[in-house]
Amino acid sequence: MDSIQYLSQFNLLNNLSTEDLMEMEEMTSITAVPANTLIQIPSTFTEGLFFVKKGKVRLYQLSSTGKQFTLDILSEGNVFGEMAGISLGTRELFIDTLDDCDICLMNKDRFEGFLLSRPRFMLNLIQTLSSQFNEMGSLMLQLALGDLRFRLAHILLRLSRRFGCEEQDGLSRINLSLSHQELANMVGATREAVSGVLRQWNRDGLVQTGFKTVRIHPQRLEKLISDRL
Repeated sequence: MDSIQYLSQFNLLNNLSTEDLMEMEEMTSITAVPANTLIQIPSTFTEGLFFVKKGKVRLYQLSSTGKQFTLDILSEGNVFGEMAGISLGTRELFIDTLDDCDICLMNKDRFEGFLLSRPRFMLNLIQTLSSQFNEMGSLMLQLALGDLRFRLAHILLRLSRRFGCEEQDGLSRINLSLSHQELANMVGATREAVSGVLRQWNRDGLVQTGFKTVRIHPQRLEKLISDRL
């Protein structure tokens, strides 16, 4: 698949014409990055606007004791980085790949000119960035206010909406490789505490877990949250 075909699949670039995509191709370099590769730490931050073409990347912070806290998982069509006065707040974050990824990087100088000449694209970009910020803000509020069961239910529902594959009996399989430790990183808890909640939810029919696999019953988890509010 050539670069133009790659670019045309980005959610952000859907409104661009073929001519626009051809121009953007000249501004874009695509890098294949293997799974489980650390692509940024705060001290190695490089200015640039990056698009995830294929795969998933994880954004996380480290506590003073070295404990990871996952802030977001970005999949195809999502954007991260900082360039031309546009910041996604990723400068101080660690970023790694969860699976094999294709990452596109925009040329800074040419991208600035491209934005000024494409108001529709600029509006699309602003809307995409606003959506990402709103979602992350909502997540942080839920994590700050809730107890572990509430936080874990909220995270599982969020992952299901973004990466879920509907199955029978009202279950949704989250299309991510998720260990109990990785879920613990997302809710700011210990692996043991998360495992205890998941075992209880398995018995109650709210979730089904296996080796790095999670299936949830969205309606039951939503009811758990609504009953708490």
